[in-house]
Amino acid sequence: MIRAENKDRALVADILTRSFDQNKSVNYIIRQGKRRSERIRMLMEYSFDICCQYGDVFLSEDKKACALLVFPDKKRTSFKSVVSDIQLATACIGLSNIKKALDREAKIKKNHPKEPMYYLWFIGVDPEYQNKGIGSSLLQGIRLFIRQPYPIIYFILIIPRRLLEIGIIITLRNIQLGLRHRP
Repeated sequence: MIRAENKDRALVADILTRSFDQNKSVNYIIRQGKRRSERIRMLMEYSFDICCQYGDVFLSEDKKACALLVFPDKKRTSFKSVVSDIQLATACIGLSNIKKALDREAKIKKNHPKEPMYYLWFIGVDPEYQNKGIGSSLLQGIRLFIRQPYPIIYFILIIPRRLLEIGIIITLRNIQLGLRHRP
């Protein structure tokens, strides 16, 4: 496992865009249409930037998988963050999906534990290399890296996945969003 740098932004965005292309949770809030994939990429670039500033971004040794972690208690509101949020909302989410996105965020925050934690925002493996243990190995590396004061890796499970089998996530929550979108 290696810590990603700014030069890895495009690679991380590419892995996550391809990994989450058909993900119901992501497509639930992304404005649909012919530029849907571009909008998913914008979300992943935004997420990378947030995690570089308020968390960590990791790549597998072979650079086929990545994980974005954020420290929610470290994230601060600033002029720059508000501008980024507005850009994300208008270019990526769309005005008609803002309420869904805000409701989703509120449900996620409501389920956060009170103690300090790492929030696993995204983890993805290049689709050509999925089901080969790369994501599991990356999570194992992250687990070994985690130390005080953030002993908890927290992951919101919206769509049940193989992640449950890995057994290294300390806290899992499954929240219902009423996903109705069919990409």
